[in-house]
Amino acid sequence: MKKILITLALVLLILPLAASANIFTIRYGYFVPRMSGGPDSLWNIEFENMSFKKSAYQGGMLGLAYEFFMNRNLSLVLSVDFYNRQKGGWYLDYSKYQVDDMFFAFPDFFGGSIVHTFEVSQTPISLSFKITPLGRRVRFVPYFGGGVGLHLWTVRIQGEIIDFSDPWIYSDPGGDITVYPVYYALLEEQNRISIGYNAFAGVMVPVGSRTTLDLGFRYNFLKAKFRDSFEGFEDFDFNGYSLVLGLNFWF
Repeated sequence: MKKILITLALVLLILPLAASANIFTIRYGYFVPRMSGGPDSLWNIEFENMSFKKSAYQGGMLGLAYEFFMNRNLSLVLSVDFYNRQKGGWYLDYSKYQVDDMFFAFPDFFGGSIVHTFEVSQTPISLSFKITPLGRRVRFVPYFGGGVGLHLWTVRIQGEIIDFSDPWIYSDPGGDITVYPVYYALLEEQNRISIGYNAFAGVMVPVGSRTTLDLGFRYNFLKAKFRDSFEGFEDFDFNGYSLVLGLNFWF
């Protein structure tokens, strides 16, 4: 709900300025998060224990922007982008068995799968400066720039998790086995807000009298700090680059 309200507030803020806006842009970017970190990184823990692939969290980022010309070579860009990926997976090295009235994770592959979903989303609302060093009246219009923004983000795990902090010993004719309780959980940091940064470069190519094709590269900088369900983990790495294809409408 917080994300919706802030986005609506942004729209209401820029609507009165629309008449003076010089460019309106619709863009689609293919976002590739860096997903780095150490042993306490939630990214790494999920990829090491679960069937998730890093490629599953690469995907589309839809964006909208208004650009206001300040002079021949400098403009101010107000933009919002949307990225969300949610995937289901299972623990790689454990199976679920019921013992009495509890479920436990056993180190084999023959029991029931232990599954949960892992969801990541971010919505950067950015204010950036854009420089066109050759001006705007050339055949190809190169540009570069950067800025700052408010990033609304969510990280969520929902489903079955193994509690590795609580080992049990299961006595078996073949020897004792270390097992771990399995619980259903909803762990989330939802609609958090952090300050992030961006840098970008690209070229605009005219395809009509008031339309240009926008080919660009963007990099988002954001390390989000957990406060609730994932407190104790490393800051979550939202850094990543986007390959962007957009359509600019000039006014």
